[in-house]
Amino acid sequence: MTGSSSSPVAEGTPRGNGLGSRAAAALVFGSSAAVLVVEIVALRLLAPYLGLTLETSTLVIGIALTAIAIGSWLGGLLADQVDPRRLLGPSLGVSGAVVALTPAMLRTTAEWAPAMLLLIASLTILVPGALLSAVTPIVTKLRLTSLSETGTVVGRLSGVGTVGAIVGTVLTGFVLVSRLPVSGILIGLGILLVAGSALVEWRTRGWSGTPALTLVVVAGGLATTVAPGGCDAETRYHCARVVTDPDRDSGRTLVLDGLRHSYVDLDDPTFLEFTYVRAIASVADTAFPEGEPLAAHHVGGGGLTLPRYLAATRPGTRSLVSEIDSGVVRIDRERLGLRAEAGIAVRAEDGRLGLRRLDTGSRDLVVGDAFGGVSVPWHLTTVEAMTDVRRVLDEDGLYVANLIDHGGLDFARAEAATLAETFDHVALLGDPVDIGLDPTATPSGGNLVLLASDRPVDLRAAQEALDARRTGWKIATGAGLTSWIGDARPLTDDYAPVDQLLQPSSTRGGA
Repeated sequence: MTGSSSSPVAEGTPRGNGLGSRAAAALVFGSSAAVLVVEIVALRLLAPYLGLTLETSTLVIGIALTAIAIGSWLGGLLADQVDPRRLLGPSLGVSGAVVALTPAMLRTTAEWAPAMLLLIASLTILVPGALLSAVTPIVTKLRLTSLSETGTVVGRLSGVGTVGAIVGTVLTGFVLVSRLPVSGILIGLGILLVAGSALVEWRTRGWSGTPALTLVVVAGGLATTVAPGGCDAETRYHCARVVTDPDRDSGRTLVLDGLRHSYVDLDDPTFLEFTYVRAIASVADTAFPEGEPLAAHHVGGGGLTLPRYLAATRPGTRSLVSEIDSGVVRIDRERLGLRAEAGIAVRAEDGRLGLRRLDTGSRDLVVGDAFGGVSVPWHLTTVEAMTDVRRVLDEDGLYVANLIDHGGLDFARAEAATLAETFDHVALLGDPVDIGLDPTATPSGGNLVLLASDRPVDLRAAQEALDARRTGWKIATGAGLTSWIGDARPLTDDYAPVDQLLQPSSTRGGA
């Protein structure tokens, strides 16, 4: 009989190369899952320094895909030139060491050498991603013993790798991030990868190199404890800290991802630190009869400064808050003195979904103050979202929104155009330079407040309140606002390039 054929091999038994089919599947599954864990957690590590924007997400995804491409190509190339058994252990071990060091490296670089952050971030994703992606072609080489089963082996391992990537994504997004700090996730993953490296080395070549890699993982864990950029709490969405005001004993600032989001006076909820908060309070004070309780809805909660203010100045006010981050709500209760009897109810939910749950005409006031980094989440900016806001307001209701923009203020102009498309009356509050009242000066940007209603608002009274609070802000409306908006295009669910319209500030000011 001429020709040759491969002998049947029992599932899970080695084929003379020290790697059974179950071990091969486990290596491919685990390494593919680890690549996605690193990718998702890297987004959270970078958010405090680069913002959680579409550009940041695109950058991280692009680097991860580049790593997968490079690793797959080089892994296959090297597996054809070197004994594949000599490659598996180092690939897992070195990637584990880099992963464990990533939190300390990124946070230290961001604080001490920010110009190098993108380079270091790219390397901390690229190096382990490439090494882990090389595992699949290396394992495939080890499992191929006959050309007659090439399709079966390659297809099976490719499928296993894809399932691993899916599990890594789901496990990180739904389980790990909600239960562990990001530094703990990466150090734990580093430990698992080094342990896998040790096991592979033991099966193939002994324990060479593993003790040194273990020391690197331990060093990564220790470095994380002293690296800058620590958090009081890592919530599902933010690195959160509560900072005491050195000039006011009862003052607390809620810092999320390095940005000041809220200022709360634990003893005096009528004390308003941030200018934009004083502006919104001025509008609310003058748009409704003094002291009259309101039914208010707040899209975005943070430290709940405005709900507390309304509860103090308008007893009986019912404020419902949609705050997507349950960890921030927990901080409000444990660190910022939120009490159930204050008439403030908080739902841990997306702001747009929260609007849909409200009855038509059920609110006097809706406040938009939701941010991801320095940008309003795009789906809260569109004509469709504003139509839902208009639906839940009663006939005399008022919508007030906080925005942040810089440079040409393209996003702010587009959002003003969006509100003008939806409501009968729109006004813009801000620094005179930013809202076009001083055409000789160049806008610097920062916070702006838009108000919208289907009934006229007493803007003269609102301006008097702004002056009394010494905000320095003015109000633009009518033809002046129309000129300021210019040819800005309203935002819709089909077209809302918020991240592209926004221009970053050269400073990291508070919201």
